[in-house]
Amino acid sequence: MSVTEKFLSYIKISSPSDESSETCPSTACQLDVADFVSKQMKEIGLENVRIKDGYVYGEFPATKGYEDKHCIGLIAHMDTATDFNGYDVKPQIIENYNGKDVLLAGSGDILSVSEFPELKNFKGHTLITTDGTSLLGADDKSGIAVIMQAVEDIIKNDIPHGKIAVGFTPDEEIGRGANLFDVKGFGADFAYTVDGGLPGEIEYENFNAVSAQITISGRSIHPGSAKGQMINSQRVAFEFDRMLPEFERPEYTENFEGFFHLIEIEGSIEKTVMHYILRDHDGEKIKQKETMLYDIAEFLNKKYGRELVNVETTLSYRNMKEKILPHFHLIENAVKATEQAGVTPKSIAIRGGTDGARLSFMGLPCPNLATGGMNFHGKYECTTKENMEVCVEVVKNILKIYAE
Repeated sequence: MSVTEKFLSYIKISSPSDESSETCPSTACQLDVADFVSKQMKEIGLENVRIKDGYVYGEFPATKGYEDKHCIGLIAHMDTATDFNGYDVKPQIIENYNGKDVLLAGSGDILSVSEFPELKNFKGHTLITTDGTSLLGADDKSGIAVIMQAVEDIIKNDIPHGKIAVGFTPDEEIGRGANLFDVKGFGADFAYTVDGGLPGEIEYENFNAVSAQITISGRSIHPGSAKGQMINSQRVAFEFDRMLPEFERPEYTENFEGFFHLIEIEGSIEKTVMHYILRDHDGEKIKQKETMLYDIAEFLNKKYGRELVNVETTLSYRNMKEKILPHFHLIENAVKATEQAGVTPKSIAIRGGTDGARLSFMGLPCPNLATGGMNFHGKYECTTKENMEVCVEVVKNILKIYAE
């Protein structure tokens, strides 16, 4: 099977995660991917293949004489996003793509070059899109396919290498991908997640992430006699939100600019609960954002003369940069491997999170590599055969470099 055939076989298996579930994995369908992939791992020659807590692990011993080389791990996630329908994926495969707008036949939507100018770079490629009724699942089943193809090529062609460790995680899309990852059992000295975007992108910086729950207690009084008595918790919630910096929101930010993002609000006169995510690459700035929430709550409580507003914050993940910098050979070798594949490397700061961030703080330094796709988490998600093939070459080159 080629990398494209592998990818198409994976996206046939629906595997969205579910934040409301308390199990691991959060959805049983992810185990279908785990079973399917683990069988393939055995077929291509990986050893000690096992499924534990919904995680898939495997390894391949070092070439004789290369046992002293670093063990490099390769990691991708099996779940797909919950932002858009992830079931019953029907891909469109367009050979020799002409570089123009693409009709998504299932929904009638248009994958437009004017909106997504990167498409022009794919002219002549075999383009793989959705039909508009679901996401594609390139995030991150293209990552699984790239890893599987790279390792298969290394094994089949008897290319000298150190020990290789392979791991596939559940529930990355809901922030739990590293929760039960067996770092010690995985056995890698260093690793790469293959969960990025277009070829050439190398990521070793990500957001610091904080989640926040704001609970506001109101007081319900009959509106006919409410003057001076009613406290509408919903209106206090609006007041709270208005006190946050207007232009520090996702729709106004890019690159290294952080934000406050109200992701959910539910309320009544008596009680309103708001859920925010806070993001910033800078460790001090994320602390300032977190402090601002508590300061606003204190101000409103003083204004109303009672404890109406309660803030609870939780650190979700941290910027892995501080854990990667002491092992910067990971980036230097990724740059070299990318150049060897004929692609210009580009360092991208992730405006989000990755399993690699959590794993880096668990003792496994783990930057992120490209998968070849774009427009993840929605109907306009796409990738190309050629992009995935380039990403395979990058991964293979990294393994060769560490064997030198």
